[in-house]
Amino acid sequence: MARSIMRGRRPSAWAVLVPVVALAAGLLFATSGRTAQGTDLRAGEVTELSELIAQRETVITRQAGQLSDLQKQVERLTGQAATRNGDVATAQSAGDAGAISAALVALTGPGVVITLDDAPARPDGSLPVNARPDDLVIHQSDVQAVVNAVWAAAADGVAIMDQRLIATSAVRCVGNTLLLQGRTYSPPFVVTAIGDAAAIRTQLGLSPQVAVFQQAVDDFGLTFSVRERSEVTVPAYDGVPDLQYATAQ
Repeated sequence: MARSIMRGRRPSAWAVLVPVVALAAGLLFATSGRTAQGTDLRAGEVTELSELIAQRETVITRQAGQLSDLQKQVERLTGQAATRNGDVATAQSAGDAGAISAALVALTGPGVVITLDDAPARPDGSLPVNARPDDLVIHQSDVQAVVNAVWAAAADGVAIMDQRLIATSAVRCVGNTLLLQGRTYSPPFVVTAIGDAAAIRTQLGLSPQVAVFQQAVDDFGLTFSVRERSEVTVPAYDGVPDLQYATAQ
């Protein structure tokens, strides 16, 4: 009877839970062992962070070296640029000085304005005594004589009809029409010069060619006037210079 009662008892809760807890603990230990593979799990994150910091320090050290090299290159190139800029500035200064001599820039200063014009026609159409029609107009030789005298007076700049003259400019006339640097002009012809007005007048008075022209002015009534100005302007030459080089003789 007693044996029968013993068989009818239900097992307690602890009797059931102990095997389950033991099994779970065994599984946890096994999993941790595989994951750690023989290392300390808590120390793993600290070890990986230290390695990462060491790697970044290596990269930063290398980049700092590259930065130093680049800074040295910049300093070297800056020095070279300064030297080259000095050379460029010197060349530009020389070029600017040459541009003035080559008439490539406009000039303003004291000087003279010279006007040459044909003789006015008489109301009845008659000619002065002993005059031919050719004697009453301005010729190429007249303009050239005046320009040569102005240059001889060491003028800084000369223009005819607002066309700047350079060393290779040629004064040509067809009849009483002036051909200058591809353009045509009719009288009156105006010569503008920057320079010493007294010196220009002196050279005009010394020129034999200008003397011949002056005689025609006196005989036939052509216009030849020289007016001094405190300030005149001659424009820059706007053509293509033909002269490549020149030597002093």
